[in-house]
Amino acid sequence: MTRIWKPDVNSTGGLKRREFLGGAAALGVLAATATGFAPGRALAQEPKRGGHLKLGLKGGAATDTLDPAGYSAGVAFVTGRCWGDTLVESHPDTGVAVPALAESWEASADAATWTFKIRKGVTFHDGSPMTIADVLATLKRHSDAGSKSGALGLLGSIRSFEDKAGDLVITLAEGNADLPLILSDYHLIIQPGGGVENPDAAVGTGPYKLVSFEAGVRTTFEKNANDWRSDRGFVDSVEIIVMNDTTARIAALSSGQVHFISAVEPKTVELLKRAPIVEILQTGGKGFYSFLMHCDTAPFDNNDLRLALKYAIDRQEILDRVLSGYGTLGNDYPVNMAYALAPDGIEQRAFDPDKAAFHYKKSGHSGPVLLRTAEAAFPGAVDAAVLFQESAKKAGIAIDVKREPDDGYWTNVWNVQPFSASYWGGRPTQDSRYSTSYVSNAEWNDTRFKRPDFDKLVLQARAELDETKRRALYKTMALIVRDEGGLILPVFNDYLNACSKQVKGYVHDIGNDVSNGYVASRVWLDA
Repeated sequence: MTRIWKPDVNSTGGLKRREFLGGAAALGVLAATATGFAPGRALAQEPKRGGHLKLGLKGGAATDTLDPAGYSAGVAFVTGRCWGDTLVESHPDTGVAVPALAESWEASADAATWTFKIRKGVTFHDGSPMTIADVLATLKRHSDAGSKSGALGLLGSIRSFEDKAGDLVITLAEGNADLPLILSDYHLIIQPGGGVENPDAAVGTGPYKLVSFEAGVRTTFEKNANDWRSDRGFVDSVEIIVMNDTTARIAALSSGQVHFISAVEPKTVELLKRAPIVEILQTGGKGFYSFLMHCDTAPFDNNDLRLALKYAIDRQEILDRVLSGYGTLGNDYPVNMAYALAPDGIEQRAFDPDKAAFHYKKSGHSGPVLLRTAEAAFPGAVDAAVLFQESAKKAGIAIDVKREPDDGYWTNVWNVQPFSASYWGGRPTQDSRYSTSYVSNAEWNDTRFKRPDFDKLVLQARAELDETKRRALYKTMALIVRDEGGLILPVFNDYLNACSKQVKGYVHDIGNDVSNGYVASRVWLDA
């Protein structure tokens, strides 16, 4: 076995972020302290403890569950981070793997066999010890063929996992340099007995213990006095309030009813800045706003029609008018420069009515196409759909925009209807990004993109340890999705949230929104 990770807080030395990302990307590793903060991260002041933290979050519904296998939207994401831990986490600044319930790991030379040392002395909220048996049962539940877990597609290459002298040994069908980061996926919360008997009990090893849960309304937590880490969970209690309405969130923060709100719409930033108690939190990351076409459903099973629609959208207009510039242009593949080994040299697709009209005529389609949208999809999704409708008219393409109810959008429209607005947060690696929603058997393949040749490229890139070859494979994959897939990706959004100036210690995390879901355990209140 070859050790590829061990604690060393000074291991990154003076490397620039991009140099370090490149060097570490092939093995997906980082030497870091086993804490919730980045190594060496300077805190402006000593964290204060105590208080009741109130979060007003978008992305909750009456169908929400406490079973992490079914987590999808923003409220569930933050909820899981409150009560649970994964084996591995990702570094806020670089995105590479850092220890959590696994304190270290080793890999074979071909990256097909991995050994994880499981942290000792950690207890669940019910007082029982966290053991290797719980880890095995958790992985089994999420990876079984009949599982409905959002992580199922990420775990498909696991051939076996077993207990060897108290260590977790995972054997893969093929090498995967990114395995540690895959185990940071937010669905893979370690539960007693794997959560098999009571998956929605919300009993974990996290910084807070569940007190109450009302789906789509409110969830409350109290401090876990036996938390295995001392550098998180600074407040005594947490209250997550579902606030899907933008106006309600702004009013609640501005009046001091909550300390933090998510999903700030860019058009409201200037208004919020006028409130003397409010601070805007802007973080660059991997999330994107998109429109999805099902490649296996008429009329979107015609690639010329898909290309017509890709050329018919004015990305710059959406960036300027919907995001107020808080983001970057997308190029119809789900990866940007925040990912290690991101492809470069791919021509930026621009709004081109002539090319759109050419492909539309070639497709043979006539009549309008129906685009479903809702504010639940992403902030400004209705406006973006209308802008798309207007730009498509210049190419002679008619888009009918149907506004759907916010409540139930992620159940009734996304991944169900053939053309809809959607939002994706980031994933730790390019492999996990593609495995989650682009390989043929992925549970969340929301464009119905099913290409055996693409699946083979994913497997090839996953096992490739040569960085140059791996980068080239990812570029090929990006071009296939861009030119033949069902994704229209006009913009990568900056994460925009806001908080009261009482809130201190917010960590800007490139991994995902709301400090990669860890907002409740990383901040403190300076009353």
